[in-house]
Amino acid sequence: MANLTDAGIDELFDSVVSHALSLGYFDSVNTHEPKNKPGRAITCAVWTEYLGPVPNFSGLAVTSALLVLNVRIYTPFRQEPADMIDPDVMKAVNALMGAYSGNFNLGLLDDFCTIDLLGITGRQLAAQAGYLELNRSIYRVMTITFPIIIDDAWVQAK
Repeated sequence: MANLTDAGIDELFDSVVSHALSLGYFDSVNTHEPKNKPGRAITCAVWTEYLGPVPNFSGLAVTSALLVLNVRIYTPFRQEPADMIDPDVMKAVNALMGAYSGNFNLGLLDDFCTIDLLGITGRQLAAQAGYLELNRSIYRVMTITFPIIIDDAWVQAK
């Protein structure tokens, strides 16, 4: 039986969003990259970056998959106190990465996925800081590369 079903995808995204919201750092967590200003406080967005097979975890009847999500934290760059922008963003990123490190399957009941924390597939959990302009506003961002191995994602045909 394949684990990457419509219900499995919904469950996975719901788990990532509720996981982030439960930490208490974000006003909102969206499952799309924002097209408009995210807001005045720290916000989070989750979207898909990559999906493909993982040969080392696959067999002759099923293919396991690597799903890489982007988890981006946003806060306005022009705010006071300016000295707290990076520390506040880092606190949120640290909380997320710590939670991912301590919860390898995102709390999913079926245990059909595992966070690739140390990069056995070549993509490890990591965060990159930067700046982003949206609607003429500049945001301080950190984007977490969030790799997830999905066991038995697809059934192979004969």
